[in-house]
Amino acid sequence: METLIRDALALFNLRLTERHINALNVYERELLEWNQKFNLTAIRDVESIRVKHFLDSLSCVVAWKANPPKRMVDVGTGAGFPGIPLKIIYPNMRLTLVESVGKKVAFCRHIVDALGLENVDVIHARAEDLGQQPEHREKYDWAVARAVANLNVLSEYLLPLVKVGGTALAQKGENAPAETQSAEQAMKILGGKLKQLIPINLPGVADDRYLVLIDKSAATPPKYPRNAGVVAKTPL
Repeated sequence: METLIRDALALFNLRLTERHINALNVYERELLEWNQKFNLTAIRDVESIRVKHFLDSLSCVVAWKANPPKRMVDVGTGAGFPGIPLKIIYPNMRLTLVESVGKKVAFCRHIVDALGLENVDVIHARAEDLGQQPEHREKYDWAVARAVANLNVLSEYLLPLVKVGGTALAQKGENAPAETQSAEQAMKILGGKLKQLIPINLPGVADDRYLVLIDKSAATPPKYPRNAGVVAKTPL
């Protein structure tokens, strides 16, 4: 974990404390154990978990700097990334994890309990359905997602959940600049506007990484998000 501590500070100016490291050690151990039975993630060795899951999740701090989310939703969280590592860093943040695969939902609930995390809701649902529910629609100051869908599709998952004045954050790979360009019309329809692309470099990872930030500048029209399945089949 010493390398993770050093990289988090050098790359993101993030100081990991003993409390943070103890929690991440538990997370790592439980993820490795569950992965043997349930195939939660393709990343299975300790070094890759620390870089491609933990450090990659923590890269989101670059987006908000000294003003972290008060209420954040993580869409398509999988085994809890990036939401749970960020919750470990920001214990006062209210976090909602959204996942459609049952075994991943079960793991997220298990790790939230194992870490004693408070104010975390783990919801077994699709983002399209959640975005139409009054208790979630336009209720979050930040909505985040990692490796879920192309940006024109992802915008329709995220932006309906973000309140006006909030931000959607998509963690994307090397195709981010091209995806962003093709998704700008979708963002506009949904009440969003591209803010910036922030390049992220992870040690030992050759692929380019980006944080795509989309400001929510107007309310999302009521018909969005469309029904489950329609968004991906007929993107805006």
